[in-house]
Amino acid sequence: MRLRTVLATVTAALAAATSLTAAGPANAQNSNACSPSVSIDRFSDALDKTTYQGTFVGNFSALAVDRDGSIAALEDRSSLFSLDRKTLAPKSVVPLADEKGAALDSEGLVVDGDGTRLITSETEPSIRRYSADGKILDRLPVPSSLLVAPAGRATSNQTFEGLTLLPGGHTLLASMENAISGDSTTIVRFQTWERTKGGHFRLGAQYAYPVDSGLGVPEVQATPDGRLLVLERGFTSGVGNTVRLYLADPRHATDTSGTENLTGQSGVRLIRKTLLTDMVTCPSLGATAKQPQPNPLLDNIEGMAVTGYSKGRLKVLLVSDDNQNAAQTTRFYYLRVRV
Repeated sequence: MRLRTVLATVTAALAAATSLTAAGPANAQNSNACSPSVSIDRFSDALDKTTYQGTFVGNFSALAVDRDGSIAALEDRSSLFSLDRKTLAPKSVVPLADEKGAALDSEGLVVDGDGTRLITSETEPSIRRYSADGKILDRLPVPSSLLVAPAGRATSNQTFEGLTLLPGGHTLLASMENAISGDSTTIVRFQTWERTKGGHFRLGAQYAYPVDSGLGVPEVQATPDGRLLVLERGFTSGVGNTVRLYLADPRHATDTSGTENLTGQSGVRLIRKTLLTDMVTCPSLGATAKQPQPNPLLDNIEGMAVTGYSKGRLKVLLVSDDNQNAAQTTRFYYLRVRV
């Protein structure tokens, strides 16, 4: 999402080259702990304010592991980069557009099993399937209530930010960033789609997620057991960013697709969530910030990908959206998350 001030009340550790490492040894896990569940190995600012083939490298809103192991990095101004998994160096960039050739506000990304890309745009909002070279192949249906007003009840620039494919590849889930009109401001809707025999997606269940007051949901990623990693983020002018990582379980939540208004009423089981870490508690690892931050490591973190899993521990890669702003940084974060 592009820069905006929210008055809040407030991985993969890919074997990256040491030249991109701004932290101490990766095995110093205890000193790098953010919480009992999360540690940060290192970060990289290597791509900050760079260009590739005439395209600005930044504005990153989503990450995904491609079939060849490279990192697909989506920027919110209609470009999809392929990054080398070790060095993060761009290998290619593909321009994206809607059916009329207009730019997208591209926010969520899934690389499907056949190599095609499912990409959200906040403009309508929409989800389209693209070929690897950027051609539109399909477009998914969206519930009318989640469309931007006046067509629906959503607020512009606060719609489909996160996108993930659940284990097995049959269910796609998109997270709204903020509440729609008529719902509590601390409840956001997660919409699902089910894959059909023809490889298309039909509308599925919808769930209600309880977001912390003053924060929104910029990204969501499935874990191997069907739970979700959920990023919550906010910004306070003069203070900086709040970024929290939650483990959420939608498996026993109520299907709210038929519930007109979500106001915390009884009878609706919300998605259960558990705080993994507030990233303000992470060691700064020598990071510097270009604007006030409660921890200089923090920035406008918006993209996330699970890049590995072993014995209950996830490797998670995060990236910040610098909004092509001199006061912000394109920064990659390499986390280890115990679930």
